[in-house]
Amino acid sequence: MTRRLPCAPAPGPLEAYAARFDDLFSTLAQRRGFREYLAGLLLPRDRNKTLTALAGSEPVVGAQHAAVQRLQFFLSESTWDHDQVNARRVELLLADPATAPHPGGVLAIDDSGDRKDGKATAHIGRQWLGRLGKTDNGIVTVTTCWADENLYYLLHAVPYTPAHHFPKGKSDPGFRTKLQIAAELARIAKTTGITFRAVAADCAYGDQDSFRRQLHTAGLPFVMALKPSHGTWTYGKDAYTPLDAARALSWTDPEHPGDWTAVERTFRDGHTET
Repeated sequence: MTRRLPCAPAPGPLEAYAARFDDLFSTLAQRRGFREYLAGLLLPRDRNKTLTALAGSEPVVGAQHAAVQRLQFFLSESTWDHDQVNARRVELLLADPATAPHPGGVLAIDDSGDRKDGKATAHIGRQWLGRLGKTDNGIVTVTTCWADENLYYLLHAVPYTPAHHFPKGKSDPGFRTKLQIAAELARIAKTTGITFRAVAADCAYGDQDSFRRQLHTAGLPFVMALKPSHGTWTYGKDAYTPLDAARALSWTDPEHPGDWTAVERTFRDGHTET
């Protein structure tokens, strides 16, 4: 077997982390590209989602710079397996006592959309982009994060592919809705060994009976936001909404909350509110 060529180390302590992934890359160029990509993400740059910024080059005019083109090839053309790299990243998170998940945390499910022009990019389409609060041309990614009161980190991310990318549209065997992707990611988290108290999601997921049913079938407890008009599982004349339930609880004032329990929330800047 040919001896591996040494790779220029990543800055500071980042090298010890990057070296844990070396066996997943078959060439020196891939190992070097991985280090350049990690360093670019962590450096304090204003546009760290663009290739030029990741490579430390000028916007637009630096697009043809050798470092930018090298990073472009690493991300879009090189043959490394992103699923294996992410699995190793999650494995390291689980092994570190500072980040290891525990039963008191939650598995948060959400999707995030980014606007993008054109029609040729994979997964692109006209769809709802929550970040913009409107329907526009862009790409949406479904994600799962583990979180507790002290930290949170991404576990898995899968882009949603609109139906028009498939020969048979929504009836194509390869088409998956965001709800189907989210349920599958929750099951993957469980089988990976991620422990959590419940799956949490907003009303875009909580209002969907089929999604809650998939989680229940998988044995995953959940806490979902519901729209005020959404009824509960009680049938007939006993059916009620979360708003009805809230009005039925006794309340006097903050000093005498009756059936209500005060909860203290800590915000990212450190301040708390009850």
